[in-house]
Amino acid sequence: MRFLIQRVKKAEVTIQEQTVAKIGKGLLIFVGLEEKDFSWTESQFKKMIEKTLYLRIFSDKQNKLNLNVQEIGGEILLVSQFTLYADCRKGRRPSFSKALGGEQAKELFARLTQYFKSEYPEVKTGIFGAEMDISLINHGPVTIWLDSKELGIG
Repeated sequence: MRFLIQRVKKAEVTIQEQTVAKIGKGLLIFVGLEEKDFSWTESQFKKMIEKTLYLRIFSDKQNKLNLNVQEIGGEILLVSQFTLYADCRKGRRPSFSKALGGEQAKELFARLTQYFKSEYPEVKTGIFGAEMDISLINHGPVTIWLDSKELGIG
């Protein structure tokens, strides 16, 4: 599982010019899923989610990155993005063979969303599988890459 996390002032998902999800200050998280993730335990999900929720990437009164999204009362927007598993080593067209697709990915994204909401209720999502337009104001800018393998989770 991979998360591309952006600290935002605001973010919005639109589909055919209709807003389907919108947040203020918080985290926009693009989520990449691979086949191995489908067999994850609840404990593995919680480790990845806790790592995300407790990342101290918001400024305190001394302008140091000491606060997490919960401490600032921020919101979270989850957007499924299979392209986080793009393999660009050969040719010019990326391969997405490592990305989990179809109904399994939809089910896994729904499970991930459910676990996130059980830990922190201020979570919204895009529409799985839809062609979405994402608008955001990245604050800082702060962008963090979390890969479950690198964290020893998956």
